[in-house]
Amino acid sequence: MKIFTSIVERDLDTNFYVGYIPGFKGAHSQGKTLDELKENIREVIEMLLEDENIIFDREFVGTQQIVV
Repeated sequence: MKIFTSIVERDLDTNFYVGYIPGFKGAHSQGKTLDELKENIREVIEMLLEDENIIFDREFVGTQQIVV
């Protein structure tokens, strides 16, 4: 079992949730609800993991808040 961190945003034009896995090319999806997005991203990850030539070019570290 592998654990991935997903970045999630909400598109204000469509009200869809959009998510992606940092550093995992092609690992992105969308959904009307957070649960739908989670399931959609899980399916994409499973398909991508079938390819044995996966290259991770970044590692998720965290988030920062910037005060301006």
